Amino acid sequence: MDRHLLLESLRAGRLGFDLVVIGGGITGAGVAREAAGSGLRTLLVEQKDFAWGTSSRSSKMVHGGLRYLASGHLGLTRNAARERERLMKEAPGLVEPLPFLMPHFKGHFPGPRLFQALLTLYDRLAGTNTHRKYSPADTQQWVPGLTDEGLQATSRFTDAVTDDARLVQRLITEARRDGAICLNYVTATSVERDGQGSVCGLKLAPEGPPGTEEILVNTRQVINATGAWADRLQKQSGTDNPLSIRPLRGSHLVIPWQSLPVTCAVSLLHPEDKRPVFAFPWAGTTVLGTTDLEHRGDLNREPAITPAEVDYLLQIARRLFPGSPLTARDVLSTWAGVRPVVTAGEGKAPSKENREHVIRQDRGFISIAGGKLTTFRQMARQALAMALPESRAATLRPDEHPVFRPAPPAPKPENITAITWRRLGGYYGPDRQNLLQEGRLEEITGTGTLWAELEWACRHEQVLHLDDLMLRRSRLGLVLPNGGAGVLSALRTRCQALLGWDDERWLKEQDRYLTLYQEAYQLPHQKEEQGA
Repeated sequence: MDRHLLLESLRAGRLGFDLVVIGGGITGAGVAREAAGSGLRTLLVEQKDFAWGTSSRSSKMVHGGLRYLASGHLGLTRNAARERERLMKEAPGLVEPLPFLMPHFKGHFPGPRLFQALLTLYDRLAGTNTHRKYSPADTQQWVPGLTDEGLQATSRFTDAVTDDARLVQRLITEARRDGAICLNYVTATSVERDGQGSVCGLKLAPEGPPGTEEILVNTRQVINATGAWADRLQKQSGTDNPLSIRPLRGSHLVIPWQSLPVTCAVSLLHPEDKRPVFAFPWAGTTVLGTTDLEHRGDLNREPAITPAEVDYLLQIARRLFPGSPLTARDVLSTWAGVRPVVTAGEGKAPSKENREHVIRQDRGFISIAGGKLTTFRQMARQALAMALPESRAATLRPDEHPVFRPAPPAPKPENITAITWRRLGGYYGPDRQNLLQEGRLEEITGTGTLWAELEWACRHEQVLHLDDLMLRRSRLGLVLPNGGAGVLSALRTRCQALLGWDDERWLKEQDRYLTLYQEAYQLPHQKEEQGA
């Protein structure tokens, strides 16, 4: 059923739900996937695009949280490390192992002996054994150009990397296969309660012209997975004990791989605040990140990097790779995301805040916030167990059941590389063959993306705006110069008809996208600081 018909069915009251999930990021998508897979009639709504918020602008790391282990959060680290192993096994091509190297310099904390001891515990929690110690000479084999001034040794361990927006999209697809209805650009405006104060419904406002009628959906259970917005919806719903959300901004620089060629993640504690900062390969580029600052901007606007953050990240790059000093002219694009950290309000430094998730229940209204991308499945199952009465909680699908259906075995087409073939299996699972049959297999120059992927997104992945296609269904806006402006003409030829847009709509969407890119995804130039 297409979007228009689904909205009409909701408006007519023809669809009933056991559960409505608000929020289409990694947590909400995980809840919808587990709920639908357990046979619950599930609706998910997202006020903007799927993964629009934090879940398309994270650091792309699927990791156990080594620094959380160093802070004493043993349980959080163990759960995350084991979920990391599970995701790499279930979704190869989408969640991939990535070696991490930590150089140790004389007089700098931590030293190699202490760090190796920490890595021994880290591997033990994950049930793996991947850590090693390298001499300065061996380090140069892994990371040519890394500074050797004062270098004592290097520690290696393994975590994982992903495309976070595609991970969310894959979860949405899996939820839909099991019967969930998932709609982007639908805002939850109010929670309805009965005379006893229990949830009895939810009012929704789909994106549309002014005066578009709201929709009332009947449900007894609502899970609020809106991330940085979670406390706002709680307060609106009349919750007595709302979460206290501290929005923290993490920003990144995207560098052409040729300007900073790394094949593994390289980390160093920043001299300013002793936070770990990484340079790592991603989507054919090199990424530098991340910062950790108070975000005081409007949460409904795209966050953007500030000049101070640019300087902060370039400083660590120059320290690590003095032979090829980076400047702002080397930057291809940027992104910034807002972490929804649950705080106790004790005035901690941003990097000292606890990253564990918190769940609150109030008569059918469950709110979940905090946590890590890696542990989305566990958070989803905990929220569902709390939302459902005891008689229904036992119906949750077994914990050991896979999150993702695998791509069926099939011969690789000759004109597709092995790397692309593996990635398509991870991104699309059982839909890989259909995607290849429906679309063009040529690569978009300068990327590993196929035109078939954009055509598939236009047909099947609820693209309502051009930025959905350029920044989340694909990453062309991040990995191509000028936000991919050079491919927009070819994109129009291939995709305008698939999207059902007339010429006026296309030009409007193009202007919207390019303006958005300039405001939030390129270097700030003379922009004012956003509360850094």
